[in-house]
Amino acid sequence: MNRFFGRQRELDELNTILSREGAQLLLVYGRRQVGKTTLLLNWARQAGWKLIYWVATHDTPAQVRRGFTHAVWTWAHPGSRAVPRFDTWPEIFETAANLIGDQRVILIIDQFSYAAESDSSLPSNLQAAWDYHFKGRNIVLVLVGSHIGMMLDLMGYDAPLYGRVTAQIPVDPLPFAYLSEFLPDYSPADRVAVYAVTGGVPAYLERFAGHDSVAANVQRLFMRRTGMFRNEPLVLISEVIRRETRNYEAILKAIASGKRTPQEIGDLVGLASSYLSPYLKNLEDLRLVERRIPATTPLERRQASRISQYHLADPYLHFYFRFVTPNLGLVEQDKAEVLWRRIAAQFDTFVGETAFQSLCREWVLAQAQAGQMPFLPEIVGSHWSAEDEVDVVAINWEEKAILLGTCHWSPEPTGHEVLHRLLSQTGRVVPDRKKWQAHYVVFSQAGFTAPAEEVAAERQVRLVDLNTLDADLRAAVGERATPEEESAGEDATEEPASSEEPLEG
Repeated sequence: MNRFFGRQRELDELNTILSREGAQLLLVYGRRQVGKTTLLLNWARQAGWKLIYWVATHDTPAQVRRGFTHAVWTWAHPGSRAVPRFDTWPEIFETAANLIGDQRVILIIDQFSYAAESDSSLPSNLQAAWDYHFKGRNIVLVLVGSHIGMMLDLMGYDAPLYGRVTAQIPVDPLPFAYLSEFLPDYSPADRVAVYAVTGGVPAYLERFAGHDSVAANVQRLFMRRTGMFRNEPLVLISEVIRRETRNYEAILKAIASGKRTPQEIGDLVGLASSYLSPYLKNLEDLRLVERRIPATTPLERRQASRISQYHLADPYLHFYFRFVTPNLGLVEQDKAEVLWRRIAAQFDTFVGETAFQSLCREWVLAQAQAGQMPFLPEIVGSHWSAEDEVDVVAINWEEKAILLGTCHWSPEPTGHEVLHRLLSQTGRVVPDRKKWQAHYVVFSQAGFTAPAEEVAAERQVRLVDLNTLDADLRAAVGERATPEEESAGEDATEEPASSEEPLEG
């Protein structure tokens, strides 16, 4: 069953497009399994317009043309078994326009990239059809695709549809807050663990059984030879990358293993670091890789900064290449339980270093947007140098205000030494520290010891436990918290603690 929620922003954008005068040509794109089709079909049904829906497949050009013709003809003639055959796109599009007439119609061509790959003449024929048949009608033509690069290329200066696309909507995975809709009986810690594996991809989350543990679900879905998503990463990569997939996979594996710089990545995969630039740039454009720059890098130097690290942006690719790929022998032997025992301790660290840190930075952004921060950050990220690493950094350069935070993912309460370590780093993070106002926050999975709370009160450090983090993130997207979470988050409106002292250790 497809569950539909958490897409109000996209629905608002689609409805705005629907309210415009004249024909609209819309591009909708996003990674596999993210819910593009579910979003569009729910929107079309709510809109009250007539709907023509066709999903393309990898097929011969003739079969692609027949598939589209069949969808349009049977929409206009329900129950018809005799579908005429047309041998060219101009005939097909002219017939479609005549069948639509003056009716208000949403025409969705799903997996458009498949059809365009099968028949390279399709985009130019669609351009002619738009110019001569569709743009004067009450039609919203929606082109949908998982091949993000190809979909974006449709808007390129040299592309046939250049200048005709009236809107584009990227569909991203759901925010963490919506995992409670899929797994209402899971604890916040368990949902963070699931998020570390799946991100907010609905098709993955729908397959999690709430009565089973995280370990049991991960083993069943991702670590068995016949698991539903066992080969998903390879399919996902082939969806967005058509050439040199071996090099791209090698780069992704290297990043997943902890290699962060072009030099480190190149050394592992056997490619010169200078040769990697186009690969890494392409992976960034495809949203598979994220290039991070220390948040403490001044704004005017960020564009040209060479101090950067590469991280996998897709949680499941990160999980798969980090844990499954090195152990494919166990997967092929259906020894999922053995594999889980092998990686269990590393997995907990993985959750803390990926999903939990990401959610803590997201919390800072949400608090700032809600007006619950002492300043509005220009940058939210992290900091690293030869001497220090700071998990969460938010900066306003004009106001000379900085928030420094650390994330402690452990089933044991966070002790005072974690706070002291954070406080000791601040003097090294901003060189001209006497001019800066410092604020501090510590995030903890399991709360805080009494000595930690004493240090926080004395040094004005904001303490945020996982229940508060979860409740605040759900409140930010309008999700209702449970009574227990509401109680835990009662102090969520307080500003992160600040220090009236200059940035000193």
